[in-house]
Amino acid sequence: MSAALSTRSEAKAAARRLRARLGERGIRIGHAEALERVARAHGFRDWNAFHAAIDDRPPATWARGGRVSGTYLAQPFTARVVDAEALRPGWVRMVLDLDAPVDVVSFDGFSNLRRRIRGLVGPGGYSRERTSAGIAHLRIEIGAPD
Repeated sequence: MSAALSTRSEAKAAARRLRARLGERGIRIGHAEALERVARAHGFRDWNAFHAAIDDRPPATWARGGRVSGTYLAQPFTARVVDAEALRPGWVRMVLDLDAPVDVVSFDGFSNLRRRIRGLVGPGGYSRERTSAGIAHLRIEIGAPD
């Protein structure tokens, strides 16, 4: 594993992917062992040391001027981060300038296009607010945009 992991969520996702890849080869390991292996692959003695070092800081691309991708009201987007403010560990209030406007209305009779959106996202990249269908209003992908 050569890519730097900037959040606990990314590290845990890497451990899940490792377990899945090993499982495909018939090698079964527990989640704790996968976490330990991810930590050692990044130069740490164990998961506890890695966990303490990475904390729950947002990915570097979530900073002002960064590029992100995700969905807003289930509409895919790519955007430039206009502003980002860390409110508490892992939670960031963001203002995004979208590359192409997204339609925030699902009714066919009319539309409402947005080029700039604001939202608060947590460590997993999801807002707390949900649509009536249970989908996060704002979801930002962890890592670089496509």
